[in-house]
Amino acid sequence: MPSTCLRSRWLLPIDGPPVEGGWVEIVGGRVARTGRGRPPAPCDDLGDVAILPALVNAHTHLELSWMAGRIPAAGSMVEWIRALLEVRRAGPEGGEAGRVEAMIHAAARLVDSGTAVVGDITNTLTTPAVMEDLGLFGVAFHELLGFNAVDPAGLVRDGWQRVDERARQVDTSRVSIGLSAHSPYSTSPGIFSEVARTRRGAPLTVHLAESAEEVEFLRSGRGPFRQLLEELGVWTPAWQVPRCDPVEYLARLGYLTPGLLAVHGVHLEEHEIERLRDAGAVLVTCPRSNAWVGGGLPPVSRFYASGIQVALGTDSLASSPSLGLFDELAELRRIAPDVSAACLLESATRVGAEALGFGALFGTIAPGKRAAFVAVEVPARLRDVEEYLVGGLSPERVRRIPAAV
Repeated sequence: MPSTCLRSRWLLPIDGPPVEGGWVEIVGGRVARTGRGRPPAPCDDLGDVAILPALVNAHTHLELSWMAGRIPAAGSMVEWIRALLEVRRAGPEGGEAGRVEAMIHAAARLVDSGTAVVGDITNTLTTPAVMEDLGLFGVAFHELLGFNAVDPAGLVRDGWQRVDERARQVDTSRVSIGLSAHSPYSTSPGIFSEVARTRRGAPLTVHLAESAEEVEFLRSGRGPFRQLLEELGVWTPAWQVPRCDPVEYLARLGYLTPGLLAVHGVHLEEHEIERLRDAGAVLVTCPRSNAWVGGGLPPVSRFYASGIQVALGTDSLASSPSLGLFDELAELRRIAPDVSAACLLESATRVGAEALGFGALFGTIAPGKRAAFVAVEVPARLRDVEEYLVGGLSPERVRRIPAAV
């Protein structure tokens, strides 16, 4: 089988230190060997670039892409949700066709910026086909909501039927599909428990501790979320106030499982982060979105100091200016200057790939992995390449390597 070889100023395998003057040999679309110095065969020298594994966006909402630029920054989560609901009622220009067109455009930008694997939240199950068509791998989480659900088991059963129908239409080795519950303030305890009970191969995910109002709601049953649920006509007095923190709430419902992707975690206390870590959960941080929706900045330094596995997401274009992970990395560097650049890059590659179940194919540059890479132009005399990559990159410096992806 013919092989190709790429050489660059820097090669970042992620599971080891950066290699100056590194090369990677590719056979049949997979990494065969990596090394430094003289390569085993003639190489395509890419010059002053850094080659690293394709990126992993562990939390997106491609279906909200049509809302880009339509929802202003908010002072609180409930304020932002009200604005989102108003925009949603108006609908996208061009109806369903406009919504799908926006999804396709956003997903294409994801691919162009070096992302190969996505954990996407879908309410309509439109995204699996879009992901597959554009060459993305990942998990489509079919999200269930319903605070006053009368028949949780029936809702979950219907959800799995929709998942099974869509799974017959896509290559599930590329895009797996599972169910998830949205959040403690929007989804009934019965749905949480039933989703956890019926889970299959895909991991679970949940929006967790995204705002102070969510914590207040779980502890007291009062506050802005209670008011919002009453306004929407979905409040039910049958809901028993748990009077506990968000992580304890998940545990009571059987949703705190190994591999859980707990998204946001802005208002988690230290003991809650440690409990997630001990349960084998992964914390997915989306700091730009958190600031936009009024949730505040996540305690990123505490996440890493706790030892929990941290993955990186962008959330949606309704709450973030881009889906670019290098943009998100720059924000992480800004708010967590004490966290090493190597750890931040690992969150955008290896941790996300493993959390979504694609660690055997993506996340590092190692023998047997898919030859899916991103190349970043770097200054000729650069010494700290990892710090450069998380410091904020202009889009024109970032490109896929078409021959390898």
